[in-house]
Amino acid sequence: MTNIKKPTPVLKIKRIKVNPTKTIAWLIILVLFILSLTSSQKSNQGKTINLNQALDKIKQGQVTSIEVVNDTLILETKDNQKFQTYKESGDTIIDLLKSIDVSPDSINFKIKNLSTSQFIQEALLTFILPTLALFLLLFWMMKQAKGAQQSVFSFGKSKAKLFYKGKQDVTFKDVAGVNEAKKELEEVVDFLKRPQKYQKMGARTPKGVLLIGAPGVGKTLLAKAVAGEAGVPFFSMAGSEFMEMLVGVGAARVRDLFNTAKKKAPSIIFIDEVDAIGRQRGLGMTAGHDEREQTLNQILVELDGFTPNDNVVVIAATNRADILDPALLRPGRFDRRVHLDMPDISDREAILEIHKKGKPFDPKINWRLIAQRTVGFSGADLENMLNEAAIIAAQKDKKVIDVTDLEEGMLKVKMGPERKISQSREDRLMTAYHEGGHALVAQFTPKAHPVRRVSIVSRGPALGFTEIAPDTDKYSYTKNELLAQIRTLLGGRAAEEVVYNEMTQGAAADIDRATQIARQMVVDFGMSSLGPIKLSDQYQSIGLGKTLMDKTKVSDETLARVDRQISQIIKSEYQKAKKIIRSKKKLLDQLATLLIEKETINGPEFDQIIKQHEQAK
Repeated sequence: MTNIKKPTPVLKIKRIKVNPTKTIAWLIILVLFILSLTSSQKSNQGKTINLNQALDKIKQGQVTSIEVVNDTLILETKDNQKFQTYKESGDTIIDLLKSIDVSPDSINFKIKNLSTSQFIQEALLTFILPTLALFLLLFWMMKQAKGAQQSVFSFGKSKAKLFYKGKQDVTFKDVAGVNEAKKELEEVVDFLKRPQKYQKMGARTPKGVLLIGAPGVGKTLLAKAVAGEAGVPFFSMAGSEFMEMLVGVGAARVRDLFNTAKKKAPSIIFIDEVDAIGRQRGLGMTAGHDEREQTLNQILVELDGFTPNDNVVVIAATNRADILDPALLRPGRFDRRVHLDMPDISDREAILEIHKKGKPFDPKINWRLIAQRTVGFSGADLENMLNEAAIIAAQKDKKVIDVTDLEEGMLKVKMGPERKISQSREDRLMTAYHEGGHALVAQFTPKAHPVRRVSIVSRGPALGFTEIAPDTDKYSYTKNELLAQIRTLLGGRAAEEVVYNEMTQGAAADIDRATQIARQMVVDFGMSSLGPIKLSDQYQSIGLGKTLMDKTKVSDETLARVDRQISQIIKSEYQKAKKIIRSKKKLLDQLATLLIEKETINGPEFDQIIKQHEQAK
């Protein structure tokens, strides 16, 4: 039979985490407690006086009793006051009384000798513990001062957040609507995971990828997906985090970030809002190299200083690529530029499929129709719309989110929350005529978009709104389509003038937008009698990529012709809008009355009203 030796149990020592704040708090409480004991003990012994003063009080007959504690004398007087004094070790209380000719029998004595343990206890309370507590407090203060001193020299350390595989849950499956950008970034991740495959073909890893797109299209979400997909260290940092009050700190942080990334190569560096430090140099108001330019110069050096074996890829995101420095965008630094456009109808439908997970939606909802109604929405807008719909349904104690909740969430994202304001019937009627004017002009103008909703419910800064949207996504517009937009925008003012022979300030935003479109037609799109000439860069006194000292390069005569062309377009379309309103005055009255009654008319109801009116002719 084989003897089996039992393994010796291993003693596991559990490490106790000490909270320094709580430790210091308890230490201060202990010091205060000890000091209170010491002070109370001293208060019980009375005021300290010298031996000669104590003997004078005894000789004068003021002392009724004396307590002797070793070499300490505690005197109690006739008026119940206590005094404390000290005698020499060799003297006795009897000898002291005889020296002043006082009989020992005339005073009550109480002699108390402290034992060794009592002496140690008193010494511990009065001296050792307070000294130890103060020493620990001073030690902690010196340690804090040392940490603060070290933090002064840590300004140059990078503040980038490090993500390893598994730390970030978002992957490419959670991103929709940006298939081209996903493909580019999937290739970057594959470069870093399997660099040998590309090195065999003589290909080098791209040094930088610049994500360009409007706010909300998914640039940061894509970066999170790269962090989740990549099996390499992922350093994330915002462009503004490089900047500091001290000059040279930004450049030091850039060096530290790139050095750390190189040590952990293959790795990825993500710089969000890179335009905070990548603006074109030479446009600042200050002379010389300011902190931002030094930081940008260091980034350029680090990008250009890579070797093919570094295997470090920089991904940057911005929505202002037009103001970035050309040296930052040249090949060899940011080799790839990935443009993220606003999602089309198929992309919006895919984005809705992702963001609707975890929410109880009505199964009868036509998501294709919702995607069609949300033309111009970014991915962030769609996510916010679904969240607002869920909040609205929860407030109404519903079990599922239905179409009405989605429509309300859509309007809340696009126009703002509904406002309950007190208006007179006359003001509400004028608002109804204004919004009805927009709708009718859009309905009877060729090339105009269909009317989706007309409402006199106040939202945001507007007293009412008319929702006009295309059936499909539009990426280019003809001249007639732009003129139709201007005419539709001016339909509200035209209705006010035709019906009331009056004007209100409610058309200010419409006029501003119409003027912008007309100006773009003249100076950007070449859609005027001036011909196909781009005048926008010269027309503006300060253009992008120009310094503040640049002057306009167009004559005063051309500027006057531009203004005349803009005015002519606006006036022509306004007259056409008034002509439509006059010809459809009865229909406008019917529409305004119905708006006062119902407040909101959706697209199918509006189409039915138009159809009935045309059939009644």
